[in-house]
Amino acid sequence: MQTHDQEPDVRGLKCPLPILRTKKALSDMATGLVLRVVATDPGTVKDFAAFARQTGHELLSSGEQSADGVAGEFVFLIRRK
Repeated sequence: MQTHDQEPDVRGLKCPLPILRTKKALSDMATGLVLRVVATDPGTVKDFAAFARQTGHELLSSGEQSADGVAGEFVFLIRRK
């Protein structure tokens, strides 16, 4: 599992708040550090892919995880450019 340097809590937030909180967290980080984001909005899957393409940050991984067998959390690892 990839280690990370920060993890903002964006669970329960709807678009555009997960991206805005992620953008703020990345702006406070040094180049090369990794941000782990856990979101519950299914739209974040497409949003984070587009965000990485548009900003140049590296989307290291993107996927859905389940807690206690219940799906619905999406985990993203993003490396600061």
